[in-house]
Amino acid sequence: MSICVVLAGGPRDAVAALDADAPNKAFIPIAGRTLAARTIDALRASPLIDRIIAVAPAAAHDHPALTNADEVRADGARITDSLRSGIADLPPDELVVVAASDLPILTPVCIEEFIGLANESDPDVVYGCVEQKAHLARFPDIPHTWARLVDGTYCGAGLFALRPRVFPALERFLERLGAARKNPLALASIFSWDVLARYALRRLTLADAELRAGALLGARARAVICTHPEIAVNVDRAEDVALVERLLSHNRLSISRHTSLE
Repeated sequence: MSICVVLAGGPRDAVAALDADAPNKAFIPIAGRTLAARTIDALRASPLIDRIIAVAPAAAHDHPALTNADEVRADGARITDSLRSGIADLPPDELVVVAASDLPILTPVCIEEFIGLANESDPDVVYGCVEQKAHLARFPDIPHTWARLVDGTYCGAGLFALRPRVFPALERFLERLGAARKNPLALASIFSWDVLARYALRRLTLADAELRAGALLGARARAVICTHPEIAVNVDRAEDVALVERLLSHNRLSISRHTSLE
């Protein structure tokens, strides 16, 4: 059984601007239910999740979208601040699942696959990925940023996991990465020229990336390849709302037709 922290914090953005009452995009309704509610309800339906901690703005702590969370905690100015709030006082060596709050078609099957894969190699940090061909076979209209490696082409999933004791190292790494994002020399100092060159030449493997991440964090880092692309369908842009609503409408029609045939 796992604890899950749902990150529903942050300021209003272009997605939240679609609804004047939404504290941020997690509280935007998608086909009648908010993103946060859809994410939390999927987690609650999984038999592998026994505690859900939602991290959200103070103004949203009584929002119906968070009803199925066991606890609601304050968010922070940065995502690392929100994550720190979510994992505070949790067992330092327990592998805690962390979910984005904008996963409108997340299912218990996705969650259970991720947790099963995450626990296979006793890691400290786990990053979920989906292979491009698996994603395009199901959701060709949903855009992603893709990483092209020797093993395949991947996008990130909306779930990752970590042991709370590695959070300080992860926070330092993310701060360095944020500061260096527009500076090639600074990026090279973090990842090494060798890693950057192999990535640019498409000669970098998942194992290479795991080793470098582990060295940077002083922890065992793993990438797990999830076969259910629903885990990577999120809402980053205002136009994604219409795309996801069409997906949900299509799914409802498919279920209705299947039921009528029975």
